[in-house]
Amino acid sequence: MDVFFGNFILAIVKVIDIILNVYMWIIVARAIISWVSPNPYNPIVNFLYQATEPVLRYARKIVPPIGGTLDLSPIIVLVAIVFLRQFLVQSLMQFAQQF
Repeated sequence: MDVFFGNFILAIVKVIDIILNVYMWIIVARAIISWVSPNPYNPIVNFLYQATEPVLRYARKIVPPIGGTLDLSPIIVLVAIVFLRQFLVQSLMQFAQQF
């Protein structure tokens, strides 16, 4: 039973890690797209904005844009994702391996 529980936790942790990794690349794509003038009606651009704006808006509340133009919110979110992947995911993996 302990092995089953450990494998279950490990599977959940791996899914969380994949989700964080994919979201990290979505944030990177959004940041790169912001350097050009994308067509807001493009479905990919629309998806990137809808998927990232709630999290980036929250990060902007913590650190507002510098000078009104330099938006550091993608960097803050990326640092948070790296922290979660290195601390939370790794800790949960070690916890699951103890079973």
